[in-house]
Amino acid sequence: MKRVTIYDVAKEAGVSLATVSRVINGSNVVKGPTKDRVQAAIDKLGYKPNAIAQGLALQKTTTIGLVVPEASFTYTGQIINGLIDVAKIYNYNIMLHTITAGITDISDVIEDIIKSRVDGVVVYNDKLQMPQMEELSKYNIPIVVIGNRTKGPNVCSVYVNIRKAVYELTSKYLEEGKTRIAIIEDRKNPYTSQEMKAGTEQAFAARGLTFDGFLEIPSSSRTSYAFLSKWLKDHKYDLMIGNRDSQAMAIVNAARENDISIPDDMEVVCVIDTKYNSMMRPQISSFAIPSYDLGAVSMRVMTKMLQSESESNKEIELSYLFTPRQTTKN
Repeated sequence: MKRVTIYDVAKEAGVSLATVSRVINGSNVVKGPTKDRVQAAIDKLGYKPNAIAQGLALQKTTTIGLVVPEASFTYTGQIINGLIDVAKIYNYNIMLHTITAGITDISDVIEDIIKSRVDGVVVYNDKLQMPQMEELSKYNIPIVVIGNRTKGPNVCSVYVNIRKAVYELTSKYLEEGKTRIAIIEDRKNPYTSQEMKAGTEQAFAARGLTFDGFLEIPSSSRTSYAFLSKWLKDHKYDLMIGNRDSQAMAIVNAARENDISIPDDMEVVCVIDTKYNSMMRPQISSFAIPSYDLGAVSMRVMTKMLQSESESNKEIELSYLFTPRQTTKN
């Protein structure tokens, strides 16, 4: 079936291409019978304006660039769903850019984003540091960062306060006299790892204690499991906290191999909850993070920035909920 073009609409309505373009883009120049005739031709032929071409006429592409790390697709699925749902409401398209650790250079992604002439950029990637943020900012493109608490002239952020969540969790255990607490480094998410560490250090310091349980995964270990299966032979803890579900599973499996009973001998908590935490046996206690809302709110903030609406709150904090399961005693 032949694709209907703007030329077909102009011929059907008996007007110029410029007149059709003005009607499509909502111009007030075309009025009365002429506008009605063009609209009737559009309806009759079933013409669908090309969003990109339509945006170019308005000096906009109606497209938002979304940057996500490839390794976190399991978690980012709901974030992307929330973002896309809101984008549809406001008639924006999403152009996805993925970052692969060790393969994709973030500067190349930024260059691709600029070349694609997107109206704004939503970033979920804690490896995007200030130099790259400044690189994007100089192009005067609105940026919304998911996960990282940051702000700038053209930057807003939507995040969950991981530092606070881990602080509250650690404080609870310290109040019970359980001081042997460990945080497992997440090499794929250095920002989150540092926030987890800072939250625990804050809880220890509030009680006059010093936290020394941040476990850095050595470069010689390819995975958290490879490191932990050896480490737990000689080290015992009351609580171990991992960021991702795979890390929490590695903790549980390494503990089993070293005859450490979960949760009787050691409790385990995962910061980011996914469906796999409840599928694991024992089920892993986690923080329920509103991932869909992170995407939806981020896109709504972006639309406000693009419409030059005043966004007084540059840093939007969403809530979390601790979900106890079988790897904790209560």
